[in-house]
Amino acid sequence: MLDAVVVGAGPNGLTAAVELARRGFSVAVFEAKDTVGGGARTEELTLPGFRHDPCSAAHPLGVNSPAFRALPLERYGLRWAHPELPMAHPFPDGTAAVLSRSVGETAASFGPRDAGAYRRLIDPLLPHWDDLVRDFMALPRTALPRDPVTLARFGLVGLPPSTLLLRRFRDEKARALLSGLVAHVIAPLGGFATSAIGLVFALAAHARGWPVARGGSQAIADALAGYLKDLGGAIHTDYEVKRLDDLPPARAYVFDTSPSALARIAGLGRYYDRFRYGAAVFKVDYALDGPVPWTAPEARSAGTVQVGPYGSDIRRALRAVSQEDRAPDVPFLITVQPGVADPTRAPAGKHTFWAYGHVPNGWDGDLTDAVERQLERFAPGFRDLVLARATAGPPELVARNANYVGGDIAAGAASGLQLLLRPKLSLSPYTTPHPAVFICSSSSPPGPGVHGMSGHNAAKAVWRRLRAS
Repeated sequence: MLDAVVVGAGPNGLTAAVELARRGFSVAVFEAKDTVGGGARTEELTLPGFRHDPCSAAHPLGVNSPAFRALPLERYGLRWAHPELPMAHPFPDGTAAVLSRSVGETAASFGPRDAGAYRRLIDPLLPHWDDLVRDFMALPRTALPRDPVTLARFGLVGLPPSTLLLRRFRDEKARALLSGLVAHVIAPLGGFATSAIGLVFALAAHARGWPVARGGSQAIADALAGYLKDLGGAIHTDYEVKRLDDLPPARAYVFDTSPSALARIAGLGRYYDRFRYGAAVFKVDYALDGPVPWTAPEARSAGTVQVGPYGSDIRRALRAVSQEDRAPDVPFLITVQPGVADPTRAPAGKHTFWAYGHVPNGWDGDLTDAVERQLERFAPGFRDLVLARATAGPPELVARNANYVGGDIAAGAASGLQLLLRPKLSLSPYTTPHPAVFICSSSSPPGPGVHGMSGHNAAKAVWRRLRAS
């Protein structure tokens, strides 16, 4: 009998398996797709030689993850490639606000009226970042806080809505860039703890940047899988699990799946019926004949580019999908251009690029034209560079990754108390009514992103149960 079986070979499932194998437990992973990866895959979606990341591409939480940093992933091929600028947020006049590794450079891009306010926000927290990120990503508590004073200070600023945080700034550049950071989790800007989202992304950039994985996000999953195999763990792909009886006998079953899939497979009935799925995205992957011709010079060297442009535009786009159940006429876009840091993604002189806008959950329309109209505003001539494109709305995203229910790449609405307490209001979020069944996906804390911390935290709950039995 195995000690643990993990269902799903995304970053969280693989991290949970690694953490258990490191502690001497026998582990096997079962994955429905023909490769490991989940939200960290790389494929030739458009043309031969163009390597695209179907989901996550830039990894501020990955490079800062306490779980990943404790593992020898570099030994298994993971290399972080850093762009000159982590992120840029261009405006119609050809200028841009930037999120730089330097707090000073970032503050200066906001203009003199807001530079001081930004430094007063970031400077007290940044020196304590390593302890803060470990404490924040271990919530609900799986360990005693390393720095309770800084965590409390962060909570005072982070728990209120981001609309309150934005009042610290007088001009549009700071407000727009920070609004865009919050929108990365597709959350209404006025929601509980949305200030924390913007702060975490900003602090992560200043601490270690927003890199891409050299060769593609698949390198993250492959490194975890390689380490797991060296630890004696087994990985089985092309293995769809429909019920617990499909799996070999084990003392624990750990699910890197959606709560609804876990309930169906493990026979938990309506246990997760109150879990809410959020808005979805419509994503376009491009093969380009050259770099994106951004008008703002800063955007040309940034790995991630937010296309809003203004805070009011971002709020309007989020309101359309979350309150009006429609696709926005002018979408807010998150875009990633890996080639500015990693030339291996495309043939010489060519580039890969992706952009997504927010749409309602389960939406089956086509946002391509709206996406490209928005891109042309800030990068005139963009369409002339397109060699090929691959589009993915909610149905296609679900087909690629069943955890994205309705196209929700956050694996559950990141709003209200569900932002922090997911998949249920519980201080033991990784356990279930079945004593041998656990959840470790992004539907559990600390939530979305390629960081492995949900798997890391869930593994703690598993090994404590195994040692006690």
